[in-house]
Parts: sequence; C-alpha cells; structure tokens
Amino acid sequence: MFDPVIAPSGTLLGLLQRGRGDGTLHALTAPRDEALTALNHCVLRDPRHDWQVENRSLYYARLYLDLNGELDAIEAHLFDPEDILDTDEARTGLALAVLGHLASYGRRDALELLRGYAAHGTNWAWALDELALRDDDAGLRGLAAHVLARFPAGAEGDAELAAVVRDSFEPRPWRLWAEDPREWIATRVRAAQETGCFDRWQRQMRPSGPRPGWSVRAVFEWAQQGLDRGAALHVPAARCLTAVAGPEDRPEIVQAAKDGSDGARCTALRYLADGNDPDALDLIEAAVGTGSPTVVEAALDAFERMRSVAAVDRARGWARRPDPLGAAAGRVLACRGGAQDSELVLGALREAVRGEGPDAPTLWTLVDGAGRLGIACAAPVLRHVYRETASSHLRGRAARALAATDPSFPAGFAVECLWDCEETTREIAARHAETGDTRVVEQLRRLAADPAEEAEVQTAVRSRIGPDASAV
Repeated sequence: MFDPVIAPSGTLLGLLQRGRGDGTLHALTAPRDEALTALNHCVLRDPRHDWQVENRSLYYARLYLDLNGELDAIEAHLFDPEDILDTDEARTGLALAVLGHLASYGRRDALELLRGYAAHGTNWAWALDELALRDDDAGLRGLAAHVLARFPAGAEGDAELAAVVRDSFEPRPWRLWAEDPREWIATRVRAAQETGCFDRWQRQMRPSGPRPGWSVRAVFEWAQQGLDRGAALHVPAARCLTAVAGPEDRPEIVQAAKDGSDGARCTALRYLADGNDPDALDLIEAAVGTGSPTVVEAALDAFERMRSVAAVDRARGWARRPDPLGAAAGRVLACRGGAQDSELVLGALREAVRGEGPDAPTLWTLVDGAGRLGIACAAPVLRHVYRETASSHLRGRAARALAATDPSFPAGFAVECLWDCEETTREIAARHAETGDTRVVEQLRRLAADPAEEAEVQTAVRSRIGPDASAV
C-alpha cells in the first residue's frame, strides 16, 4: 500500500484525514455536499500511514451519522471490479470498519452492505468479523453457504478452510455454523475446526531455534543465519545468550561486539547492554561509527534500552552530536533524564521537527519527554506537531504533552480533542477541557451516553460531570 497523500492541515479534507476534532466541527458547519465529499474521500482512500494501529473508523462513522450521510459511495467502492484485482485488505478495510460502527448505531443499510460484501467481496473475512460483533444469528447463518462455497471440497480447499477457521479473528460465526441444522455445513466446519486445532498443537510442539546445550558460538551462528534470511533474530539470540553464556564467555562476546559478523555483533551488543556491562557503552559508540546500517540500528536500540546512571550520563555527553547516536541520546534523556536535561531534550525536539518534519518517528519519544519534564518553552513546537502531523497517535502524545506544558490547552486544543479519532486523546480532553464552552458540555454528555465509546473515556467524562450526565 502506498503512503497516502495528505492535504494541508488548514483544509477540511486535511483535518478529516488527520482525524482531528476540528475536522468534525468544520464539517458540521460546511456545506453538506462538500463535507460528504471530503468524508467519502477519506473512507475510500485510507489516509492512515499505519492503518493497523491508527483509529479512524468510529470517527468517520459518527460523522456519517451527524451528516445523515448516504452510503452509495462506499457501496460503489466495495463492489467495484477493482475489488477482484486488488486483494489488499487495506483497500476496503476502513470502509468495512466504518460500516460496522454504523450497523451498531442501527443503520440497516450498513448492515445489509456488510452482509452483501461478506457473501461476494474479496475481503469477505473482514466483513464477517464486523458482522460477528453486530449481526444476529439468522443473518450469520444466511452467510454460511456463501462462505463455504469459497473453499471447494477436496484436500486443498479443506486445508484452506481449516487455516481460515484457525486464524479467524472472531470465532462466533464458525461456532454457529458448526451447529447449523444443515448437516453438510456443520460437518465441513467441524472438520475444519478439528484440523485447525491439530495444526496449532503441531506448531506449538515443533522445536525451533536454540536449545539447552548450545554454545555461545552456536547462538551467534543462528543469529547470522536469520539475518541471511532477512530475519532479525538478535533480540531472541541475546536472550539465549543469557541462558548459555557464563563469565568465561565474556571475552568472546566482547570480541564479537567489536568485529563479529553482523548477526553476532548485534546479538553481543544487545546482550552486553541488557546486562549493563562496563564496556557496553564504548562498544555501542564504536559500532555506530564502524558498523553496517543493521549493526548501527541494533546498537542504538540497545543503548536506548539501557536504564543505568552511566547510560544517562553518557547520553548527556552525546546529545549534541549531529548523528544518529546524538538523536538516540536525546531520546534517552527524554525518557530518563531529569530537569537539568530539559534544554537538551528541547533542542533535540526542535532539531527533529526542523530536520525531519512533524511526522519524524523520533518525535514520539521526544514529545513524551517534553511533557514528562514539563518544558513550558516546548509548547510552540508541540502545537506545531499537533497541527501538522498526519499521525493521530503522535497528535495524541502532543496533546498529552501540551496538557502538561501549555496553560492555554484547556480552552484551546482540548476542546477539539473531544471529537478526536483516538480514544486516548478524547480521554485527555475529557479531563482537561474547560466546561464553560457549551460545545464541551454537549459533547461530554454525548460521550457519556454513547455505547460505542471506550470505557476509559466515559470514566474520564464522569470524573468531570458525575455519574448523571444530565446534571451538567
């Protein structure tokens, strides 16, 4: 899946793509056709950079409800001929998740669309998972024949069916079909369930990786073999070293950290760093200067995991370095530094935004650190990250940091955060937003009464308005 093109943050489309609360507020005051066009654009062209962790579906579903939006565009997208050619579940996943939420809100048209797509669409398994949470038994039973028809009788089809049943996210339909009064359906599903259980047992019993009795060298060789196959095994290999290595093996491990193969070097650095070995920091610094990109990445990761006083002291010396080790040092101080490190963390934050932009991965840790240390001077940078980032998770972290550093947050960004796409951001807003704004009170009441809202958000709401929302 290609990275989505994100519109500027000052446009309605850009706000909705980012999942910002201001997107909903602007959509509700914009011409309805314009708002629905932007909303459909987002749902049909998933704007998330990481669709597996970022939330948008409930946010968009609520806006469809508020706009009384039709689902014609979603239907056309799901049943477009491209559905047969592009089997990537990311093409239709967001639309199906939105339909799932709409079905839970009582939209019958959304439920029927899900049923139709589960019967005939390429990404049918996702639609079935949505229905498993919302549809009644009769509706699910009506899909059994359509789903089983995807797996022709025979060894290959039965094996594919067993794998699907074994790995299904929501087991309810399969359990229901296993008791179906139509014997041919119940028999096939039960057989698939039994095969899946046996396959799972075999995988659990099949030995893999190092076993007791392995030497340090054998562990290093295993790590290198994994790297040759494109698999980074140095983390489990380092754990294996903890089991097999003794004090007498330290010279071999230190030597591997200096000039071993990439697999051995990554493993040794991780092992020594996790054990706070006295030479670990010097070896990490050397690895960053002389190692391959794989070794450099492993060395930086090992350093950032260290929690010793020595590691924090070394980070203070490295923080101004204009290289990856300097950036890692800034992140270490953001996580474990003290008030005296505020200037260094602020400098790292500003440099990251200036050099890499508002979506830089390093910002996640630095933004958290600015909030943890209460760096008031960081508020302007945090506000910029909040406005411009395309990551709803990073925006949520910026909101949390602003709550700790920016006195204007309760009357400013906290208000729009009540409509944000991420539940953790809505929770922050529920705890901080000033209730003098009529919109805040109305939204708090809505969140408290909405059965689709997360429990943590509703708990935060009730901490502000009490158990009876109508009392506000």
